[in-house]
Amino acid sequence: MERRSLKRIGIALLAVLLLAAVIATRGALRQRGSRQPPPDASAPEGAGARVRVQVLNATSVRGLARRATMHLRDRGFDVLEIGTATEQLDSTLVLDRSGHPAWAERVADALGGARVESRPDSSRYLDVTVLLGRSWRPPAEPFYP
Repeated sequence: MERRSLKRIGIALLAVLLLAAVIATRGALRQRGSRQPPPDASAPEGAGARVRVQVLNATSVRGLARRATMHLRDRGFDVLEIGTATEQLDSTLVLDRSGHPAWAERVADALGGARVESRPDSSRYLDVTVLLGRSWRPPAEPFYP
């Protein structure tokens, strides 16, 4: 009799572990599905294309390009390159590199408004270049103590 009760306890424990694994897997799949970028930013013209962006810091403020990169990626843009510009600017400038001014306007809107200019450059694997100026203020980051 003792052997039967041990067997039942073992089977019950195995069932509980299996149920916990199924619940954990479903929760992980739901979280992964909820991290999709917004549809308007990830598909600029509805064709499934992603806007490829270069972010350059045109100020003396350290880390500004990194903050802008995180901000744009959160909005579904594909930031491929970050760096520092050789010239310093007072206001942010968004350059259309691929002949899609609507994409550059979307990036400018995501940054809170910026001047947009068309400077096509087919030698770059980019759609938009962002030159961050002194007037751009990054959004507040959450505080995690």
